[in-house]
Amino acid sequence: MAMINKSIPEFTAEAFHDGEFKTITNEDVLGKWSIFVFYPADFTFVCPTELEDMAHHYEELRELGVEVYAVSTDTHYVHKAWHDSSEAIGKIKYPMIGDPTGRITRGFDVMIEEEALALRGTFLADPEGIIKVAEIHDLGIGRSAKDMVRKVKAAQYVANHDGEVCPAAWEEGQETLKPSLDLVGKI
Repeated sequence: MAMINKSIPEFTAEAFHDGEFKTITNEDVLGKWSIFVFYPADFTFVCPTELEDMAHHYEELRELGVEVYAVSTDTHYVHKAWHDSSEAIGKIKYPMIGDPTGRITRGFDVMIEEEALALRGTFLADPEGIIKVAEIHDLGIGRSAKDMVRKVKAAQYVANHDGEVCPAAWEEGQETLKPSLDLVGKI
């Protein structure tokens, strides 16, 4: 099922964030851009490299008005244990949501049912909770936070510039396109 332009699913979950356990709901994420980073499991191999990479870009994302949420089917207790024991995960300043029932993971359609684990799904939602970017990887393929930052900037640009679109590999400051009859066949 395509997730683009659909609302994020309703959820209430416990998260580990800033050394505390906190309840986070879908209502809490409204009003700002949000990135949901689904990953298979704590204490694994590719996952810490991705989450650490996102931690390195977290302040830049915050400056863009974006909150990041890491989500796996582990509990918030396991997230804390991993955060406390891993140098890479210890760098994380964004909330780590526990989804032991798989409700959120299923809501974003990234559950591997036979393993009760999430695929590597990344979703960008606008301040209204509408998904604008959805990217899903197989378990062995890591993601790039740097490219996600680029996609955030493109999505924000399009949201703020009615009628303009960002071409492939667009970077902030580059030329955009304004689709019109005059452009047909000219690109």
